[in-house]
Amino acid sequence: MTVRNGSLRWPVPADLGEKLEGQVIKSVDRRAKYLFLNMDRGTVIVHLGMSGSLRIITDNTPPLTHDHIDVALQSGVILRFNDPRRFGCWLWADSAEEHPLITHLGPEPLAPEFNGAHLFRLSRGKNTPVKSFIMDNQVVVGAGNIYANEALFKSGIHPRRKAGRISLDRYHRLAEAIRETLSAAILMGGTTLRDFVNSDGKPGYFAQSLLVYGRGGQPCKECGAPLKEIRMNNRSTVYCPRCQR
Repeated sequence: MTVRNGSLRWPVPADLGEKLEGQVIKSVDRRAKYLFLNMDRGTVIVHLGMSGSLRIITDNTPPLTHDHIDVALQSGVILRFNDPRRFGCWLWADSAEEHPLITHLGPEPLAPEFNGAHLFRLSRGKNTPVKSFIMDNQVVVGAGNIYANEALFKSGIHPRRKAGRISLDRYHRLAEAIRETLSAAILMGGTTLRDFVNSDGKPGYFAQSLLVYGRGGQPCKECGAPLKEIRMNNRSTVYCPRCQR
């Protein structure tokens, strides 16, 4: 293992190379935005940050400016980590699911345990705006800003409505809208707004299907009313004042 720059979001452990030497990558899993490289003993937890990537390359490929970590594999290829902003991480865990970064995470949005009843139960007594509530990764992971905007529109819920004042029936609709939105985005390769590309170097095409995000001031595709754009937690929030209550 070669670490050219270990100053990531959290410093790369100095002994990570020693822990990996001679081990076999048994499987690769994901939890929220964390990748698990599961070894014979222990797990490497990888986060790509805002702009990081992992590539499999030949061992004679010269490193680029932001190629910070190489892991040499027995087959002669290299697993190379590139991270221009250095917001990613490489950490070690004897048990990934017991790592402090993982234990607090809410359910996956496409998992059976995520449903309206889950949202309803956690929201009781909360004055938090519902958009902030569903973007909290202790409630559910994966409902980022773009997809939260879209799901709230599809379920007809105003983003500023207090989470604790939403009925169980409306949370059932919201949970289903989150699942539908994320499933559609996955099928279309994600949402490319700037420079995002997938593992094949291709952009995501879900941006062409956005109903509200990035469309502030434009007509609502359901009722024709102008969409409103506001800032919530310093994030762009777009909604229809007529369709969303």
